[in-house]
Order: sequence, then C-alpha cells, then structure tokens
Amino acid sequence: QVQLVESGGGLVQAGGSLRLSCAASRSMFSIATMGWYRQAPGKQRELVASITSGGTTNYADSVKGRFTISRDNAKNTVYLQMSSLKPEDTGVYYCNERRVVSGVTLYDYWGQGTQVTVSS
Repeated sequence: QVQLVESGGGLVQAGGSLRLSCAASRSMFSIATMGWYRQAPGKQRELVASITSGGTTNYADSVKGRFTISRDNAKNTVYLQMSSLKPEDTGVYYCNERRVVSGVTLYDYWGQGTQVTVSS
C-alpha cells in the first residue's frame, strides 16, 4: 500500500510563503506523475500543480508565477513552494501520485491532506 505523507501546512499572512512536502513510500515514485490539489470549504477539489516523471510541470492559472512544484526522486518527495499567498489559497492541500499509460490509469493515490490558511 502506497503512503503519501504531506507536511508543511499552517497559518500564514497574505503575502507570505509556505513550502509543502509530500513523501511517498514507493519505489515507483520516479515514474509517476505527482500532483498537488486543494479543496476550499464548499468547493470541489482542484488541481494546483503537477509534475511528470520527466519534469514537465503544469499549473492552475490562479497560481502561475507564485507557486513552484518540484520533485526529488532520490528522496521520493515532491514539493510545492508557495509564495505571495492570498486568502483564496486557503484550503486543504492533497498530494497525489498517479500513473497513466496509454490513457489507462494504473494507480491513483492520495495523501491525507494538510491545511493551509492564509489570513488577510
């Protein structure tokens, strides 16, 4: 069973920064696409950023230029550096590990989530 353990959430003032980490207990980490999603109260979970095994990144328009996703395959860890945080960035942030081959999802795992609260 894959475990994804997030850390680094917390309370920060608007304009501040946080770095989230997600450690995966899986040797297949290096070939998976890793992503960060968030869910605000009363809203659906949405993609924040993702990074493929080859390092290609994708960001939600709302975080472009402020957030950076990166991965360290040697440590089985993915990071989300968040800067210039806004109150609308508040939510529970979830780590995701996914492997898709020829359009077929081989596996899709989620972490427990970490709370990020941005005060105005």
